[in-house]
Amino acid sequence: MEHRDRKNIVVARLKGKPLLAGQVICALLFAGLALRQAGPVRGDGAGEMLRSILFGDAVATVAMLVAAWGFWTCLRLWRQRDAYVVHDGVRLYRGSTLSWPLAAIRDVVIERGGLGVPTLRLVVDDDSEVTRGLVPLPLLEGSAEAVRGGVLFAASGMRGVPGGVTVN
Repeated sequence: MEHRDRKNIVVARLKGKPLLAGQVICALLFAGLALRQAGPVRGDGAGEMLRSILFGDAVATVAMLVAAWGFWTCLRLWRQRDAYVVHDGVRLYRGSTLSWPLAAIRDVVIERGGLGVPTLRLVVDDDSEVTRGLVPLPLLEGSAEAVRGGVLFAASGMRGVPGGVTVN
């Protein structure tokens, strides 16, 4: 995040339990596949077991890589769960990797992704017709309407539309 002097406002948090469950499932899958690969050559020594894990069955090795990637992804999301979507008054940040200027955000919609998981997606005014994934609904803590309202409220403040109410 570029503007460390600005206060970040949390718009969306992630649920912790699905992310922990994902870590456990991926770790068990990885361990099970590694034991299955190394089991037949267990008596031949550690070097042969390692070679069997890495260069044995190619499908099992790819499945172990996928399980390791899934574990790493769930761990990364779990670490960011308390402040996954935040804004600082200028930009909207998703996790620690993606950000968009608030002035370019036009809408927040719910669409189904490639795997059929409903996801909150941003409509950004940058001359492309591609929406940007914000947060999958099964991982979202709270309601999708609240997150949509928070993002649009922050974006409307950047377009000169009064965002708050003044009482005299």
